[in-house]
Amino acid sequence: MRGALRLAALGALLAFAVSTHAVEPGALEGAVVRVVDGDTIHVRLGDRVEKVRYIGVNTPEVHHPQKGEQPGGREAGEVNRRLVAGKRVRLELDVQARDRYGRLLAYVWVGGLMVNAELVRLGYAEPMTIPPNVRHQRLFRDLAREARAAGRGLWSTAPGPARE
Repeated sequence: MRGALRLAALGALLAFAVSTHAVEPGALEGAVVRVVDGDTIHVRLGDRVEKVRYIGVNTPEVHHPQKGEQPGGREAGEVNRRLVAGKRVRLELDVQARDRYGRLLAYVWVGGLMVNAELVRLGYAEPMTIPPNVRHQRLFRDLAREARAAGRGLWSTAPGPARE
């Protein structure tokens, strides 16, 4: 009986450790050290810092060399900052791990919240599908349709700064 209890306790402890600390295959964990704009962050992964571009979404530019600052860029960056700045994140990779600029491409998670999707849901990002990274394309499309219909974020007609 004691052996069975000990085995059950060990199993419960192992299940807890796996559920709270394990990283899924194709995913990395780190801390956000800088928010560049609405869809790009810098994440400390062990002893290196990676520039991470969110997969499947696009926000208005803030620092683009040709386009300059686009309307809504600062607001999108501020919403992203509130979601991830200084937080631990999990980076879910897709088929292609890096873009042509060497940035790591990821779906970014804070706890159970996918930041890419939340930016679209709030109306501060639009879907931007670039194959082969298409895992959540339908979700992003549906969330964008809802955000536009509800007039959220950049789709708001209300004057003023970042609206949610």
